[in-house]
Amino acid sequence: MSTTEQRQRIASGQGFIAALDQSGGSTPKALKLYGIEESAYGNDAEMFNLVHQMRTRIVTSPSFDGQRVLGAILFERTLDDSFAGKDAALYLWEEKGVVPFLKIDKGLEDEANGVQLLKPIPGLAELLARAKAKGVFGTKERSVIKANNPAGIAAVLDQQFELARQVLAAGLVPIIEPEVDIKAADKEAIEVELKKGLLARLDTIDAATPVILKLTLPSVDGFFKELVEHPSVLKVVALSGGYSRDDANAKLARNPGVIASFSRALTEGLSAQQGDAEFDKALGAAIESIYRASIA
Repeated sequence: MSTTEQRQRIASGQGFIAALDQSGGSTPKALKLYGIEESAYGNDAEMFNLVHQMRTRIVTSPSFDGQRVLGAILFERTLDDSFAGKDAALYLWEEKGVVPFLKIDKGLEDEANGVQLLKPIPGLAELLARAKAKGVFGTKERSVIKANNPAGIAAVLDQQFELARQVLAAGLVPIIEPEVDIKAADKEAIEVELKKGLLARLDTIDAATPVILKLTLPSVDGFFKELVEHPSVLKVVALSGGYSRDDANAKLARNPGVIASFSRALTEGLSAQQGDAEFDKALGAAIESIYRASIA
């Protein structure tokens, strides 16, 4: 598996990154939106098996192809599972031409200073080594910012960049994700403070080992231009953050150089009750719309 080829694909390829990393807290909601109620499973093992079936149906669909999907973010359990009888990460790259990423965070701490920091990640070195051995290209780690509190925002960024350095040292590319809550009353002001903090910390990252930024779609169109052009940034990707797919696509298309990394907006309209032809058609329409917005 060529890391150089994968890096080039993310840097200059046309398309978006699919976020297929629903974890323990978000899985019940994802399954419900997919038409599977909580009464359909009795424990976590059954729940994760059902969501893996959903992910498998997505990635093995003819509509899910490397022509439009550059990368996919996996949940840790998926890393040790398979798609169509092949290790998940290898299947993505070798069968689909899709670059595999891994969600490594363990969820969020309680809110303090207007933010939610990452929980500790026990066994991080071992997890990164295992991911590398499995053929994973990069990682993703998500914090949340809910208010324009400079101390809180600085704490999020300090934690994110410290973790990013550990990921880089392990030979992987980190996706730094300081999500801004789209419902925050001072969202635009948060984004000003966040960008200032990102630019200052990016200047400490060697341009030979760039990072990826995953950010909430900004209130001001084109606001991420300096981040997109920063030599230490491989790519800027956007999360849908609770916006509908149509709204997220419209906002994304107004931000040149930024591509999608949608989760809920990607799976919107998909259902366990759909036949394969109907499912593939719905997924294909979703992928095409997100792809078009990403290359706009």
